[in-house]
Amino acid sequence: MEEFHKVRRLPPYVFEQVNRLKASARSRGADIIDLGMGNPDLPTPKAIVDKLCEVVRDPRTHRYSSSRGIPGLRRAQANYYARRFGVKLNPDTQVVATLGSKEGFANMAQAITAPGDVILCPNPTYPIHAFGFIMSGGVIRSLQVEPDDGFIPALERGIRHSIPKPLALILNYPSNPTALVASLDFYKDVVAFAKKNDIIILSDLAYSEIYFDGNPPPSVLQVPGAIDVAVEFTSMSKTFSMPGWRMGFAVGNERLISALTRVKSYLDYGAFTPIQVAAAHALNGDGADIAEVRDIYHKRRDVMVDAFGRAGWTIPAPAASMFAWAPIPDPFKHLGSLEFSKLLIEHADVAVAPGIGFGEHGDDHVRIALVENEHRIRQAARNIKRFLASSAKQPNNVVPLAAHR
Repeated sequence: MEEFHKVRRLPPYVFEQVNRLKASARSRGADIIDLGMGNPDLPTPKAIVDKLCEVVRDPRTHRYSSSRGIPGLRRAQANYYARRFGVKLNPDTQVVATLGSKEGFANMAQAITAPGDVILCPNPTYPIHAFGFIMSGGVIRSLQVEPDDGFIPALERGIRHSIPKPLALILNYPSNPTALVASLDFYKDVVAFAKKNDIIILSDLAYSEIYFDGNPPPSVLQVPGAIDVAVEFTSMSKTFSMPGWRMGFAVGNERLISALTRVKSYLDYGAFTPIQVAAAHALNGDGADIAEVRDIYHKRRDVMVDAFGRAGWTIPAPAASMFAWAPIPDPFKHLGSLEFSKLLIEHADVAVAPGIGFGEHGDDHVRIALVENEHRIRQAARNIKRFLASSAKQPNNVVPLAAHR
């Protein structure tokens, strides 16, 4: 039977191949150290869980909730932006709660995209940034560029060579997967460009609180006038170790927030009310929970960089996010990221995310998530050290199992 049109537009999900290998190895009794999926292993802070339990006992909270988020939650997010970024938001018109930032991005794409609209998107990037628009009928123009002096010239080329003129630009700093961080001066230049060319900015700031060396990552909305053209998406998944709670936000330009809110009103009734109340409680806290999570990831990053380096795999230390963007070791570069990821599962019992899953320009890297404790990270390094030593002695013996099938 022929596939449906939107399904045909989606490539095979690369990560599913790695997931199948993980499951197969575990079924054989292998102890796989999973540094692939960015799925936080830390427990949600007790105070947030306690607030959920308190509210859920009230049967009035078991009814349908509000798709756009209950007023107390939207106020809490506006207050967080005021404290953290010095950005003033109207919680009634410039804030909407989402079921995680992923859902927010996908539904924003549904809200604003007409068939054939061109979207400027970094490559590599988190898949929903591109495929949310592809599923909505849009066309992606990839930008293989970092947040540096080459970014604006790349945007200018994107404008010059795109018909029709691009509708929107996607930003994601700290970046998933590359962990690159943007400066406020960078955002100023991009906002000026967007205003000059009448382009929407959609900024994914899911990792704003996971940073290690230097100043906290800024928000694009800190740029004066940015709210005229920009919407920013945040998530509580990593900041408060709440991935399964599915709680995020879109904030910014009133017209764009209104469009997203209208689309969402047809699709969902919002998160369970006790979850929204607990999320507001988290946002209104003193920041101690955020600092603790940040410190844990910082220590894991340092252990990973040191242990993997001593194992023979030099990995640049990420300045932010819960990921390292690791170049494939030279002897394996010709295999590409998917086959190298398979080798690590089969010969080192370590799972990572192949860079090709984030775009074709990521195929010479893999993404390593800091989602195991320090002991397990050191164990992964020992396994990789044995694998690298073995492959150096017998290179013909480390062919992915899939190649034999």
